[in-house]
Amino acid sequence: MSRYIATESLIQDIEQSEIDYMVDRMRSIQLRDDNPEGVEIVRLGRATCFYSKTMPWPMFNTVKGLRNEDLDLLEPILAFYRERDRQPRIELVPSQVDVNFMANLAQRGFYQSGFHTSLYIEPMQYQVDRQNSIVIRELQSDEFDVYASIHCLATGLGTQGIPYVSTNNRILHDRKGWNFYLATVDDVPAAVGVMYMQDGIASLTFGATLPEFRNRGLQQMLIQYRIEEAYRMQCRLVVSQCSFLSNSHRNMERAGMRIGYVRATWERGS
Repeated sequence: MSRYIATESLIQDIEQSEIDYMVDRMRSIQLRDDNPEGVEIVRLGRATCFYSKTMPWPMFNTVKGLRNEDLDLLEPILAFYRERDRQPRIELVPSQVDVNFMANLAQRGFYQSGFHTSLYIEPMQYQVDRQNSIVIRELQSDEFDVYASIHCLATGLGTQGIPYVSTNNRILHDRKGWNFYLATVDDVPAAVGVMYMQDGIASLTFGATLPEFRNRGLQQMLIQYRIEEAYRMQCRLVVSQCSFLSNSHRNMERAGMRIGYVRATWERGS
C-alpha cells in the first residue's frame, strides 16, 4: 500500500508535475526553427500561462497553478490572452483558491465547465501474467508516424492530423525525461502510452488504443508497465490525469492509483 495520503504537499507535487510536463512539451515545440506553432509560455505569480497561435485547442491555451495570492494578477493574465485574441481555459485545484477567487472569475464572465481527475501511486512492480500475443516496448525513433496514427485515430482527430502529431512528438524522443511506449497485438501496433519524469515524479501524460483493439486490457497493461518503469528508474511518485469516471479513470484505479483531487475547469464564452 502506498505511503502517500492526500496532503497539501502531495497536491502541490501532483499539480507541479502536470505543469512541468506541459512546460517541457510546449518548450520543445517553441524551440523548433522559427517557432512555427507560435508558442509562448509566461509565468505571472504562481500561474503558468500557455499559448499557441496555430493550435487553438484548450490544452495549449491554459492557465495552471493559480493561487489565492494571484487574484490581483488575473487582469494581466487575461490581458495576455486578450492581446492574442484567445479565450484561455483556467484550471483550479481544490484548496489552492477560495470562494472569493472563483466569484471574481464568475464576475469576469467565466463559468465552471467541467472536472478533471488527478491520480497518484507510489511506484511498484505488479505480479501479473501478460498475454503472449501482447508485447509492450519502447517506441523507436523512426516509429512516430505509427504513434501519430494511433494517437489521431484513437482520439478522433482523423488522419489529417498525423503529420502534425508526428512532428510535435518526434522532437521529444531524445529529450530528457520523455519515454514513449508501443503495445502490439500479434506484431500489429495497437496502443501507445507516454511518460515524463522530472524531480523523481513520473507523469503518465497520454495513452490511447485503436478502436479495433479496445476491451483487451491494453491501456491497463500500459499503465502498469509505465508504473513499473518508474519503479525501475527510482521515481518516488507516479501521477496522471483523466476525465472523471472515464475508462482511463477506471483503468488507473484498477492499477491501484488513488484520487489526489478533482480539479475544476473554468472557461468563458466567446
